[in-house]
Amino acid sequence: MDIQRIEDWGLGLSTPLLISGPCSAESPEQVMETAKGVAQHGTGILRAGIWKPRTRPNSFEGVGTIGLKWLKAAGKETGIPVCTEVANVKHVYEALRAGIDIMWVGARTTTNPFAVQEIADALEGVDVPVMVKNPISPDLKLWIGAMERLQNAGIKKIAAIHRGFAFYGESKYRNKPQWEIPIELKRHYPQLQVICDPSHICGRRDILAAVSQKAYDLNFDGLMLESHPNPDKALSDAKQQVTPTGLGAIMSGLVRRDPQAHDPQEMSRLESFRELIDDIDYQLIDTLASRMKVVREIGKYKRDKNITILQADRWNEIIRDRLDQGTPKGLSEDLLTEILQLVHKESIRHQTKIMNEGKEVKKGVEENKEG
Repeated sequence: MDIQRIEDWGLGLSTPLLISGPCSAESPEQVMETAKGVAQHGTGILRAGIWKPRTRPNSFEGVGTIGLKWLKAAGKETGIPVCTEVANVKHVYEALRAGIDIMWVGARTTTNPFAVQEIADALEGVDVPVMVKNPISPDLKLWIGAMERLQNAGIKKIAAIHRGFAFYGESKYRNKPQWEIPIELKRHYPQLQVICDPSHICGRRDILAAVSQKAYDLNFDGLMLESHPNPDKALSDAKQQVTPTGLGAIMSGLVRRDPQAHDPQEMSRLESFRELIDDIDYQLIDTLASRMKVVREIGKYKRDKNITILQADRWNEIIRDRLDQGTPKGLSEDLLTEILQLVHKESIRHQTKIMNEGKEVKKGVEENKEG
């Protein structure tokens, strides 16, 4: 991606960047009070939702266009650039007319390529930074595609926002972080800067600090944390917002680590650890290759004896045994289960191929007979 870094957006920003402000603009007084509060704690961009995409109707859906004036006034008073979410072409035009400095595309919108394309078309020829939140589902290609649509429209000031992914079931998170997805995004596009949105990942203020620290430890380029003068009275997402004072407490408690070692002795020590990891990984690859060799022999035996590939009892036995072996050694059940499932999936693929090879051989013999 041909994109400009946040430091080059021309707004006097630096990383790690803090984006803060209310989930929703509710009144000019509330926006101004929040802005003045968060400005004291290193906030680089003031945020506020103007149009709120709610899951169900008859809930607070934002104050609408009038809130843009409140946001802009608060930004002018504090000297902080302002940003808001845009979900359609009308929002884009209203935000541009009000002089909003930065826009972001929300998770629901990112999920819809048609909506993203319309926003990209509306922004063509406009020099404005756009941040893109991950889609609701854990779909990396969809996330990348949204940014590519904006880039194709000439937008070069682009950043990603990781706000977690929807899921079904019990969890301490509102949206599961699934850190491996933004990490993979950074692997594909090292120049792309990623902001973490702990507010939407957590959905509750008591674990905001822990998730924020995790983002810092993973070398994210900043945080988006929602703040409100009286969070419990907020008209939207009350449980995940903190007061400006609470924001300050979170930020002051975070440890920002150096992404690289600089001391020659430290670098040498780190390199020795990395060499050990490389050796172990090569051993793992050789071990997996040996396992698949045995799997193929089993596949041939099953084919010759007309036995099904899947043996549920054996698979359950493997899961139980490997968990019993691995958990006392400090390996989590989640890790072991996921690895075993991937290995099992690959084993089935190998055995299925062998079963089909047998059919192809038989089919070829029959065709030769007919010929």
